[in-house]
This record gives sequence, structure tokens and C-alpha cells, in this order.
Amino acid sequence: MKSIHDGRGSDAAPRPVTLPAISHTEATLKCVGTALFRSEHARDFACLLEVDPEVVQWSSTPPLLRDGNDEYQLDFVVITDTGSFLIDVGLEVPRPPPWVMSLAESMGHHYRPVAMIELENCFRLRNAKDLLRYGFYRPPLGDRIRLLAALDDMGSLTVAECMSAVREGRPMPTLAALILQGFLEIDLDEALIGPETQVRRIRG
Repeated sequence: MKSIHDGRGSDAAPRPVTLPAISHTEATLKCVGTALFRSEHARDFACLLEVDPEVVQWSSTPPLLRDGNDEYQLDFVVITDTGSFLIDVGLEVPRPPPWVMSLAESMGHHYRPVAMIELENCFRLRNAKDLLRYGFYRPPLGDRIRLLAALDDMGSLTVAECMSAVREGRPMPTLAALILQGFLEIDLDEALIGPETQVRRIRG
């Protein structure tokens, strides 16, 4: 899973239990329920969840974990093809009390800390934010069929070539929405999306 990694071992201080809720400005196609976040870092991480092909759904209202009088609030519950994760997001790697990890596992989840300082300047995050600006756009059926048929014939096309094939809708929103909806794929990690970025069809 591209967005979730095990970052244990940091000396970063644990986060407080409560933080103000921050609304989301990008599309949240895989989100279950209202998208509200405890920090800007969590909101950025949600963008990565949206473009992670292994993520089936996510929620920004995970259960509040309790151990006696102690409480610990996480940021996400994420369902993937391989399991369920409780995600703890901070600028640096969060360091929760030891009981948090064991309690999460007893509830059937994997606990994962995330340090956004390692991800905030990566191409994937910047590209995800660019694509999600168009996430609520609904591509015309004719353009979707036209692009999928062209990719069947050619194998791959550049972003510029795909945009020139759009006839009924708006070129960039159409292409971005088809990527986010799982019809098309591009490399999000190597560089910012540009006219020469290769686009391929996702099958299955």
C-alpha cells in the first residue's frame, strides 16, 4: 500500500487527543461519512488515500481508543484489499502509548503511524491534489468510451493526446475524473503530471 507504512521508532512526541476539525476542499470519492480532519497533515494524507489503488474506503471518524482513564484519538480507519488499518497522522511520526497498538490489534485493525514530513513535498501528494480538484466532475459517456477505445488500440497515450480526444466534455476534468474513478492510470511518483505523462487503461 503506497500511502501506509510502518514508521515506528521515532522520538517524536505524542499528539494531543483533541484538535479542531478541518473540512476537506478536494473530492473524497472513497470516504465514508463526512470528511473532517484533526489537522492539515491529516487532510493531506486523505488525498493520498484517494489515489491509492489498494484503498477500498476510508473514514475520518475512527473509534476513540480508551484504556482506563486514558484516551487516544486516531485520524483514519482505512479498509484495503488486505485488511483494516487505524492511521495516526502527524508532522513527524506519532508515538502513542504502548496500549494503543495492542488495543487496535485486538479490535481487528493494524495500527500505522504516518509522518507527513516524509511525504508533504513528494510528487504523489502534489499530483493527487491536482487531480482531486476535478474529482466530482462527471465525464460524458461518449468521451469515456472514446478514450478507453483509443487506449485499447494504442496501449498508452500521453496526457496531451488524451485531452485532444475529448469531444463532449472538458478535457482536463474528464481525464482526471477517469483516473480517480479507476478507469485510467498514470505514474504519480516520478514527476508532476505534464503533457508527456503516459496514460494507460486499467483492466479488471
